[in-house]
Amino acid sequence: MMLEAAGSPFSDWENFYVIVGSSAAALTGLQFVVIALIAESSAKTGGRAIAAFGTPTVVHFCAALLASAIVSAPWRSLANPAFFIGGLGVAGVVYALVVTKRAREQTVYTPVLEDWLWHSILPFCAYGVMTVAAFVLQHDPEQALFLVGAAVLLLLFIGIHNAWDTVTFVALTYGPGGAEPAPEASAAGTPPGADRSAAPGA
Repeated sequence: MMLEAAGSPFSDWENFYVIVGSSAAALTGLQFVVIALIAESSAKTGGRAIAAFGTPTVVHFCAALLASAIVSAPWRSLANPAFFIGGLGVAGVVYALVVTKRAREQTVYTPVLEDWLWHSILPFCAYGVMTVAAFVLQHDPEQALFLVGAAVLLLLFIGIHNAWDTVTFVALTYGPGGAEPAPEASAAGTPPGADRSAAPGA
């Protein structure tokens, strides 16, 4: 199927992906600020906790940027973008499972429902929707592109939420005027969204 003959189904989405892709690229820097704040605070977070709750935020922003680039590329057929979007979706689903495993194995603190929702469940759903969209892209481009757009936007919101959650937690708990954390919480560096009362030893 040659897109030149029938008109590209991606053309109507150009402005959407310019906005989303640019936002994802700009917001990636937000996570660097988050890590810098943690490093300057008294919070001591282990590498496993960072791998489970910090690194995925950057990955989600990059995935949103990559999906925007894939859809915005001048493809000659729908098979190529379907392949790359599907590959991104499958890789994201696998990564979401890996992140969930890391979150369960880390011993810094016990995640609460909000953590599982924003760090495991919603990313898994976003990448899963992207994978489904890749399979139907050649048969129903209009519906598939709405699914891809929804998944990319969800990844963007997930990244924003998780980065902001971390910033506010560090600022309120370890910043000037913040509540003095308990010794156990201070040593563990309880991350965002977690109930400190649920932290081990709290």
